[in-house]
Amino acid sequence: MESYLESVEKQFIYYKTLGERAVSQLDDASLHWQYNEESNSIAMIIQHLAGNMLSRFTDFLTTDGEKNWRERDKEFEIALIDRKKLMTIWDKGWACLLETIKGLQIRDLEAIVYIRNEGHTVVEALNRQLAHYAYHIGQIVYLAKMMKNDTWETLSIPRNESMQYNQEKFRRAKIKRHFTDHP
Repeated sequence: MESYLESVEKQFIYYKTLGERAVSQLDDASLHWQYNEESNSIAMIIQHLAGNMLSRFTDFLTTDGEKNWRERDKEFEIALIDRKKLMTIWDKGWACLLETIKGLQIRDLEAIVYIRNEGHTVVEALNRQLAHYAYHIGQIVYLAKMMKNDTWETLSIPRNESMQYNQEKFRRAKIKRHFTDHP
């Protein structure tokens, strides 16, 4: 189970990095672009992710993951904050999550934690949040890719280069994969 904690931490870091690499390709105005009034901007998604992380991972083992101080609906309101403040919010959420994971012990994995008064083992709660964050990071990447169009710098295997990528991978000796190896 120790390998689970290491693995889930690496996966969270991978998605954090993926989001940051996408955001770094955009100008400040693009962070606030919305397809329509019902769509979320990247800034809104970042606010939501950070709010969720702070709520879920503050006092993770001892209090419900939906804190009474969280104002979830405000996470989806237009707030024209600059990149620096937005990334400070982002970093604060991720720091809370990653510090919590680093503090977990194997014995904690089967403990029950609550999210909106529903019990989950720690493993279930971590998996739930990993899936949730991957979903939203995918939205960030997709939005950024649409906005950058032909100037997008791919975050994975470039289009029409899968064969070359695989040939290079299979030329090497087998290795244990690290989060940075994700295509």
